[in-house]
Amino acid sequence: MPEHAATAAADLGWQQLLATAGELGNALLHRQWMLACAESCTGGLVAAALTALPGSSAWFERALVTYSNAAKCELLGVPQALLHRHGAVSEPVALAMAQGVLEHAPVQAALAITGIAGPGGGTADKPVGLVWFAWALRGPQGVRAQAQHVLWPGDRHAVRMAAAQHALRGMLERVLRQAPPR
Repeated sequence: MPEHAATAAADLGWQQLLATAGELGNALLHRQWMLACAESCTGGLVAAALTALPGSSAWFERALVTYSNAAKCELLGVPQALLHRHGAVSEPVALAMAQGVLEHAPVQAALAITGIAGPGGGTADKPVGLVWFAWALRGPQGVRAQAQHVLWPGDRHAVRMAAAQHALRGMLERVLRQAPPR
């Protein structure tokens, strides 16, 4: 791909990410909710998109880039045993990350991302492109959390951009299912 075409594609991906972040921000603001994130393989890409929007401090509270297992344990309270048993790229760890950031922040919504963006680090069981997502909402009946995994094709940049977009889109879908205050 020529350099200008690659740059145009990257710009389009970033613009799409910002558009989704804006939709999510509006949905959160309408509900008077705050959001926090725990990112691993995306390395703060979600937070960068959210904070690129003017006024995001009205609905975005914090993000933690917990790239190492130690950071996941220290900052999010992910149990070391969970990491040893399932590995960092797993449903239980993604859920623990989302619940951990929700417990440590005064927010109603949290998302977490953990995956293998490549080009190395993959295995037969956990190939490059595997990303686990978790979304958690705090409500009157307590915390509800859901997880999902996707195997993304492409290089490191493509996996990270797709993962960031999917995380925001997934959070938006879950927030929109909740009735705004009257």
